[in-house]
Amino acid sequence: MTATAPRPRPSRTGQPSRTGRPSPAGRPSPIRRRSPIRGPFAAVALLAALFSLVSGLLLAGAGPAAAHAALTGSDPQDGAVVATAPKEVTLTFSEAIAVGDGSIRVLDPSSKRADTGVEPKDLSDGSTVRYGVELLPGLPDGTYTVAWQAISADSHPISGAFTFSIGAPSETTVALPSEEVGGGAVGTVYGIARYIAYAGFILLVGGAAFVLGCWPRGATARPMQRLVVRGWITLTAATLAMLLLRNPYTGSGKFADAFDLDGLQAVLDTKPGAALVSRLLLLGAAALFIAVLFGTYARREDAVEKRDLTFGLAVGGGVVAAGIAATWAMSEHASTGIQAGIAMPVDVLHLLAVAAWLGGLVSLLVALYRTPDIGSEAVRRFSRVAFGSVLVLAATGIYQSWRQVGSWSALTGTRYGQLLIVKVALIALLLAVAWFSRRWTGRLTDAGTASGASVTSEPSVTSEGAAETVETADDVAPERAAQLARQRAALTATKKKRIRDADAERSGLRRSVLAEAAIAVVLLAVTTLLTSTEPGRTEEEAKGASTAATAPAASGPVNLSMPFDTGGRNGKGTVRIDIDPGRSGANELHVWIDGSDGKPMDVPELKVALTLEAQEIGPLPVAPDRLAEGHWSASNVQIPMAGEWKVDVTVRTSDIDQVTIDKTVKIG
Repeated sequence: MTATAPRPRPSRTGQPSRTGRPSPAGRPSPIRRRSPIRGPFAAVALLAALFSLVSGLLLAGAGPAAAHAALTGSDPQDGAVVATAPKEVTLTFSEAIAVGDGSIRVLDPSSKRADTGVEPKDLSDGSTVRYGVELLPGLPDGTYTVAWQAISADSHPISGAFTFSIGAPSETTVALPSEEVGGGAVGTVYGIARYIAYAGFILLVGGAAFVLGCWPRGATARPMQRLVVRGWITLTAATLAMLLLRNPYTGSGKFADAFDLDGLQAVLDTKPGAALVSRLLLLGAAALFIAVLFGTYARREDAVEKRDLTFGLAVGGGVVAAGIAATWAMSEHASTGIQAGIAMPVDVLHLLAVAAWLGGLVSLLVALYRTPDIGSEAVRRFSRVAFGSVLVLAATGIYQSWRQVGSWSALTGTRYGQLLIVKVALIALLLAVAWFSRRWTGRLTDAGTASGASVTSEPSVTSEGAAETVETADDVAPERAAQLARQRAALTATKKKRIRDADAERSGLRRSVLAEAAIAVVLLAVTTLLTSTEPGRTEEEAKGASTAATAPAASGPVNLSMPFDTGGRNGKGTVRIDIDPGRSGANELHVWIDGSDGKPMDVPELKVALTLEAQEIGPLPVAPDRLAEGHWSASNVQIPMAGEWKVDVTVRTSDIDQVTIDKTVKIG
């Protein structure tokens, strides 16, 4: 039996073929069909563009990462004028920080180092985090600048500067960098790497969980394999980039320092560096998990063996996924602040729930677009997984919000709180769209899939002018047989896609899942930005400490009037005190004493002392000189900083009759 040239024949619908003419003898008819991957490519391109747009907008408005630790106090304080040079300068922070040589520098008016240059001393006591540097002896009068730079316990770089004066303020030539640490091009690239790392983690963990828990047959599907592998590659590449950029990100801000071996060694000795290295080691274990999942597991046919292997992969994969999530929890917001021992495991659960929900959502989207044979049972399983993930997210999210915000004013009045409101709104919108997806899921049947599966049993399918052949494998050459096999596979895939696309329920589910994925991309960008934003609780505490320390006093001179009674003869009267100009720095102090009859009264001894109890400063003694009857005065009385000062006045009216009275007044 010889091969005959195929004859043109109508398609199944009775219409003529697209070519309108027979193909040459011995050659198959051309197959013209729409690519089955045009839809997925369009969806992926849309999500990628949306992710880039949202990330760009957020990064453009974010600036350098706001850190968890904040400067809450210093001695001397910003703007203070002290009479004599202090022995050391101390800084107090809201959270633990990592410091090194040069982390705190004191510069004189000519920009020379005024400190000893040694590593700052740790003066922390209990929950108070304080560091100090010793000053050189014999410092002249003038304005000094304190510049500091350190690493917050949640891995973000922090920096700042303030001034104080000895004797009296003066001109200063100190020029500090205008760009904050953690900013610039390096900061932008490092921030992008953080976004990409979270996205890779979600694809890796969520995709693997979707295959293992919702759709085991998906282990043989190439689109699912590519999704998980690309998630692993993305997370690994982003982690390596963050490790190399860590040194310039927290230091010089120059890309060239990314390959400085000494700087890299210094990074490895820090908590964030150790977390990044641990993540890379765990990604090595994740690579082995992927190999087994898409290799041995995908080929296993025996039901009992596959069930045992599923259990092993679930346990091992869960441990690896939790370990990777812990690398974020151990080095960022959860690792510091109140209840860190509870916050870190809660943060791990939160990250795993996010990955299971959002990563599974992307996996479902890929499966619906790229694999025509995903069944309704897999979709319903994911619906249950997503519901459980939302419950975990709600519980852990409420705890994290309370821990990081702490008050309603911080929720609305800080950047962290405002971003949190946006995140909650996005989750609510995502749940609303998910409700529509659940409705489509309830209507979903496997009719389209079954019909598509039956196509594979047809020995020879002719579609849109394709040739139909009657040759058998024994009658044709191997090249011809392979060509026919490829033709039949292409036609089968085309028919499967046509049947799948004709399923209204499946098409509706694809559209709603695509909408969910688009919202999830924006949600991921906002969540990542939250991890690099100073928590509302810390921001409010820092503002409160700054306001309390720098609150201006009543304008103009301070006037006090205090009655006294020493208990002896002619021991009653009134002390009047004026402090002018009534602010930090040099002041004039005048004291008048009036007797019970309202006339000026002389006393053998008068002493005055000033105490700032909130900062444990004082008592600072003042020895006024007598100017006239009942009138004493002291010039150049140094008040080092603003605050609530207690004024103690000791009046002695005889050798044995004496009393000390006091009054608290706000002095700016």
